[in-house]
Amino acid sequence: MRSALLSAPGKPLEIVEREVPEPGPGEILVKVTACGMCFSEINHLRGHYAFGTFPVVPGHEISGVVAALGAGVGWPAVGTRVGAAWPYGSCGHCDQCVRGDQILCGELPRQVTGVNRDGGYGEYFVGRSGFVTPLPDGLDPVAGAPLMCAGITAFNGLRQAGAVAGSKVAVLGTGGVGMMAVRFAAAMGARVAVVSRSRRAEDEARRFGAEQFVATAEEDPAGALRAWGGADVIMNTAPDTGTGLAAFGGLRPDGTLLYLGFGAANVEVPPAALVSNRLRVMGVPSGSPHDLRDTLDFAVAHGIVPEVTTVPLDDAPRILTDMDAGVHRGRAVIAFG
Repeated sequence: MRSALLSAPGKPLEIVEREVPEPGPGEILVKVTACGMCFSEINHLRGHYAFGTFPVVPGHEISGVVAALGAGVGWPAVGTRVGAAWPYGSCGHCDQCVRGDQILCGELPRQVTGVNRDGGYGEYFVGRSGFVTPLPDGLDPVAGAPLMCAGITAFNGLRQAGAVAGSKVAVLGTGGVGMMAVRFAAAMGARVAVVSRSRRAEDEARRFGAEQFVATAEEDPAGALRAWGGADVIMNTAPDTGTGLAAFGGLRPDGTLLYLGFGAANVEVPPAALVSNRLRVMGVPSGSPHDLRDTLDFAVAHGIVPEVTTVPLDDAPRILTDMDAGVHRGRAVIAFG
């Protein structure tokens, strides 16, 4: 089978030939239909993940069809359309795992698809039983591939932060996760503001349900959010810690600053503001298998599908290089014939 491989930090993606793997006990062989290309691959390319390994087949936004089941696995049946996401597996016995929060598994390093376990940049993928999720009817497996990461991260972040109908949600950043957050928040009945450096994505954000758009090149984001009446949830989807800190003053009492994206800088906020306004600062790391089911069902129910550009596997090295250089625009999905 043909796969793309990250062989070492900083080394370009390369296309290689490998044998189709056999699923072992507790494993599921998936014939890959599509795999989204996520900025997490850039973090791994740059060596930012202490838990990352090389060589590895990247990719954790996977859709495909069950091709074979390993020993001890009886579900999902061969031929079932499935998806796989960031958590590859877990220990299964810590407190977090038995509560269904496998994304918070206490066993370290955690098992991560495409980072320390081979992922979906290849014609076949071997997943773990319990971490391969059937796709709901009506979901396009190619366009829907980014729901396995950008989608679940945005959807689960909103509900973990307490967003409900009528909440005022400010989304910082207009990348893949940011636009998913706008669409999910609007579908939940929240009022949405978008904060970005420029107005390049304003029309798109308003088309997806934003009622307010703040360009930080023109005005202070915290002041603009206060003028809007304040936000119950500020979601930082940008890969920069300071973006969230700049908007922190735009929170309403009982509000939450949520980090989904961040940089190397620490989060430092005034403790007096936290205490006097009962504010929270939190982070959410994608989600567990049950969160993925909820994300996919919600997306289908509300007709939310990412806007993607399909590309062949041979184009993946060039696109990943462009993503690393910051010159790629849009959401690329590798589609396998």
